[in-house]
Amino acid sequence: MAHRLLPGRRALLKGTLAASAGLALPAFTRSGRPSAEWGVQAGDVTRDSALVWVRSDRPARMIVETSATESFRNTRRLHGPLIGPGTDLTGTARLRGLPPGQQIHYRVLLTDPDDPRRTSAPVAGTFRTVPDRRRDGVRFVWSGDLAGQGWGINPAFGGYRIFDAMARLDPDFFLFSGDTIYADGPIAATAELPDGSLWRNITTEEKSKVAETLAEFRGAFRYNLLDEHLRRFNARVPSVVQWDDHEVRNNWYPGQRIADTDTRYTEKSVDVLAARARRAFGEYFPVSTPRAGAREGRVHRVVRQGPLLDVFVLDMRTYRNANSPGDQAVDPQGILGREQLDWLKRELARSRAVWKVIAADMPIGLIVPDTTEGRPHVEAVAQGDPGAPLGRELQIAELLRFVKHRRITGTVWLTADVHHTSAQHYQPSRAAFGDFEPFWEFVSGPLNAGAFPASELDATFGPERVWVKAPTASNVSPAGGYQFFGEVDIDGGSGELTVRLREMDGSVLFTKTLQPGLVGQ
Repeated sequence: MAHRLLPGRRALLKGTLAASAGLALPAFTRSGRPSAEWGVQAGDVTRDSALVWVRSDRPARMIVETSATESFRNTRRLHGPLIGPGTDLTGTARLRGLPPGQQIHYRVLLTDPDDPRRTSAPVAGTFRTVPDRRRDGVRFVWSGDLAGQGWGINPAFGGYRIFDAMARLDPDFFLFSGDTIYADGPIAATAELPDGSLWRNITTEEKSKVAETLAEFRGAFRYNLLDEHLRRFNARVPSVVQWDDHEVRNNWYPGQRIADTDTRYTEKSVDVLAARARRAFGEYFPVSTPRAGAREGRVHRVVRQGPLLDVFVLDMRTYRNANSPGDQAVDPQGILGREQLDWLKRELARSRAVWKVIAADMPIGLIVPDTTEGRPHVEAVAQGDPGAPLGRELQIAELLRFVKHRRITGTVWLTADVHHTSAQHYQPSRAAFGDFEPFWEFVSGPLNAGAFPASELDATFGPERVWVKAPTASNVSPAGGYQFFGEVDIDGGSGELTVRLREMDGSVLFTKTLQPGLVGQ
């Protein structure tokens, strides 16, 4: 069965499509009215604004109507952009002047630019704007790593059903902590499971190889939207999205050249691939550029969630230096780059929120090796030497020292990346570098990807793994379990922040409650 995704491109839907277990795929047509079958998304919601996203099946004008009620009485109408092939038929409109702390219902219509009478059926979504009042509290979920290691949308498994479990918690937003696609991970029709049975993927032409062209990167982002659970989640829960490596290529860094022996790639410049990936990322997620004059396409930003919470979204990929053994005594560029590190320090010092969540796309004290170039290099921050900070650890030491000496309260680190879930407590009394206050780092994921054993710890910042759940084998399929997400619930009365690490079905595995107003804990 073939479904038309773009003129001249086909989605080859193989295997178990007939037994889709309720996972409906969009139907695409060029006749009649425009269609918005890829669903809608909202993102980077503030107290009075939000971004709304849609994809059409042809050039169209995007129109967004908002209302205080689901009946859509007394609507406000915004004429959004004219969308066409230059953005792969995607469009994002910014809603302004919204009331704070309110449930906003919206619906997107697409009109034919040549005949406004030809209008799509409306596609509806909802979100809550950020409250001005502390007592309203904040709840959000986070995770990362979707469609990795060849484990794609399997209708017989129920598709990306983890998104239904997250939606049941009615979160204010979803922090998508990177590896939102696997551009370097083709999706085959089947993969063999340990018991000899087959995992059967929905496949598409673009996902049959590694992404190199802009069309292939776009196709990788579009692949995930074939899942009904994700589309339904997107319509109910706004997102705060960051990226990591697999949006481009495993363990990439700026200036990298792909070895001639890697015959999967004809384009050998990672910078070229990254530019195409970043363009597609911006087309397929409602992500704001933080301020006028900011570097175009910047991912790092602060998303303010009222008096209780600021989310500091990091980009630990764009500005990093080359992966290496990580043993430099001086490393000014590090993993964040000087400009981003200075930005983060400045914004943390300015923040008046009770809690400052540092959304890192890679962990701090977990050792993540990189052997893609045949050498034992470091992919994240920790490099395995338990002594004084070296390499990229130097930037983290500078940041932790700054937080301590500026007496910045309420910092919590959240991440994904390593395909297991765990809670680490960092304590200066256990550390080789002790000029910081204690803090917590919580890891969750994957959403739908291979699960891996727990990473080793580096003692430089004194981490203690308080809790972990991870397989003992590598690349355990979603059918084998070990798919995770995390929840953060900030109480509006007490200001306490509670982290719950959850399994795919929503079951709570670990709970930790932190107290407000403290520099370290």
